[in-house]
Amino acid sequence: MIVGGEGAIARHLFLLAPNNSGSTFLAAALARCALAWSLPREGQHVAGFHGPSSRGTGTRLLWAADPASIAAFRDPAAYDWSRTRRAWHFHARAVSDDADTLVVASPPFLLIADQLAAAFPDAAFLIMVRNPYAVAEGIIRRGAEAGPAAPGTSLATAAARHIVAALAAQRANGAALGNRAACFTYEEMCAAPAETAARIAALVPSLADLDINRSLPVKGRYHERLRDMNADQIARLTPGQTADLTAVFAAHRDDLAAFGYEPRTA
Repeated sequence: MIVGGEGAIARHLFLLAPNNSGSTFLAAALARCALAWSLPREGQHVAGFHGPSSRGTGTRLLWAADPASIAAFRDPAAYDWSRTRRAWHFHARAVSDDADTLVVASPPFLLIADQLAAAFPDAAFLIMVRNPYAVAEGIIRRGAEAGPAAPGTSLATAAARHIVAALAAQRANGAALGNRAACFTYEEMCAAPAETAARIAALVPSLADLDINRSLPVKGRYHERLRDMNADQIARLTPGQTADLTAVFAAHRDDLAAFGYEPRTA
């Protein structure tokens, strides 16, 4: 393992995805590419990162649940990209001394794709989303770890507001980034891993050896081959939670429909 990529990293690949959307699995697969540099944790949590983080702001899994939180993450004055770049390069690790592409995953970064595109003109982007009910279940299941909901608001409602804000941001990111990005869903990745890997390699040719259809450890919770976990997770939602989620999702049909999703019926 080679540690420290200063002078060797030629480009950056930012993986933009809401939390609980499969980005940890994909980042782990990308880290095994021969020409990839990776970070030991999410970009926002690497020592030396200069900007707001979900831990630092106390928003955990709900960093897009309200306008004030979104504004805090989008404030350009809160970031120092020169110092952050140096920190990322210092902590980067690779399996080959020919590695040239640093992969950075950090869910809140989907709120600041414009800043990343400007600060890293060499960067490419992966834009991924997942069924919003499955994403919500993962947030709800983690309970207090998710972060506080507003007074009088259920965790399901807070999660739904967070998710629709993230979907709206991803929709805008896809339009703004154009040919600098590859857009796909978690469901597409699970159903057609080879095709998804080929799309990523078309965007970043140095990652042509990407293998998504493999067994990988994820967050210390499981170690298995990629599979679509949506049905299992959605089945764990209670009727009340589903109703709260649907009430929010129904008011944002266009953002769901942009990725092929729709609110559930009774």
